[in-house]
Amino acid sequence: MRITTALLLATTALWAADDDWARWRGPNENGMARGDAPTQWGDAKNVAWRTPIPGRGFSSPVIWGDKVFVTTAVPTASPAAKLPSAPPARGAGGGTGAGIEHKFVVLCLDRNTGKVLWERVATVATPHEGHHNRYGSFASNSPITDGKQVYAFFGSRGLYSYTLDGKLVWKKEFSPLRIRNAFGEGSAPTLDGNTLYVAQDSEGDSFLLALDRNTGKEIWRVPRDEASSWSQPLMLTHNGRKQLVISASKKVRAYDPATGKVIWECAGLGSNVIPAPVAAGGVVYVMSGHREPNALTIRLGRDGDLTGTDAIVWTNNRGNSYTGSPVLHDNKLYFVSDNGLLSCLNFLTGEAYYRQQRLPQPYNFKASPVGANGKLYLATETGDVVVVKMGETYEVLATNTLKDQSFIATPAIAGGSLYLRSQEALYCIRQ
Repeated sequence: MRITTALLLATTALWAADDDWARWRGPNENGMARGDAPTQWGDAKNVAWRTPIPGRGFSSPVIWGDKVFVTTAVPTASPAAKLPSAPPARGAGGGTGAGIEHKFVVLCLDRNTGKVLWERVATVATPHEGHHNRYGSFASNSPITDGKQVYAFFGSRGLYSYTLDGKLVWKKEFSPLRIRNAFGEGSAPTLDGNTLYVAQDSEGDSFLLALDRNTGKEIWRVPRDEASSWSQPLMLTHNGRKQLVISASKKVRAYDPATGKVIWECAGLGSNVIPAPVAAGGVVYVMSGHREPNALTIRLGRDGDLTGTDAIVWTNNRGNSYTGSPVLHDNKLYFVSDNGLLSCLNFLTGEAYYRQQRLPQPYNFKASPVGANGKLYLATETGDVVVVKMGETYEVLATNTLKDQSFIATPAIAGGSLYLRSQEALYCIRQ
């Protein structure tokens, strides 16, 4: 018993220190894992466990030590009950679920077995506005953890901080947002040191907020001249100076994280910005893929308005992702369009190693790609996960299928395992 306990504690410490997936885009905010993950699996192969997740949620799992955290939104009415009539959907599929009471739930699972360790109902509320009927949910904002607390963000339904054992530490309420076409909310918070940063871009009063991670107390709040966007803020450091970069339709802006003051800004992206920024080598890359799609590679080190200056290293408007965020590794940038065309560009020059490469089958994508040990994982809406060799030459290593599943949430990789959240369950894929 003593040996088993000692080994378990040692393993947990190793995971927490070296092999977690504590945030949506991985340990380095670039979509890359530190270790490896399986290349092949199926319903009867390399599935370590499968745990049904109630309700509907497209947030990604986050992992720390021996725990996995996910969020979901569960209607309070029984399936047989007649649900209240929702307001008519707005736009192309928006407005689903408005007027229906939900429980907003945080789940903690055992990383080894998939057993639910604890479940907490953060709040019970009736959303004022719905979400996209196919790609949206009331639990699309991915949680984040620092190994001490896990922060579950439900947008207009609030931000909740729990200990890893499920004790509520604090909560922060927000005023209801109005999102373009009632497509739903979904931007994840960013954590740096003792501060949480929350960007809320909407059709009303958009803002950026800094909160004390220990208490939830508001440190500062600044207004943003932006309409609806969903891009997660990226914290980066250049020449010893931290800056928080947020992509949006009117302008990309970098903020001083201590004060909320704008350091620099740059116009040039299209509408409905969703992909998160990535950065390396003194440049930051931002992308849009909706109307007037564009991508900007911006050299850091200047202040003020950089629009149209030589701070723009290169641009790209072909094959951009509308929804998924890029993977950056070894000065190569990988991104997949929502209709399944994969590109690999030189991050420093914009030169294409390959561009808009068709995958083995026609696919649709909403999940962001993730990478591990020279392999790129592309989770599709139809239940396939295509594994592509990372590098200058396109090569498919495997196509793996989980029957009757659909992947909207971005996968997570930790400890040699791949975690896939479908619309029904959370899977752990392990060799």
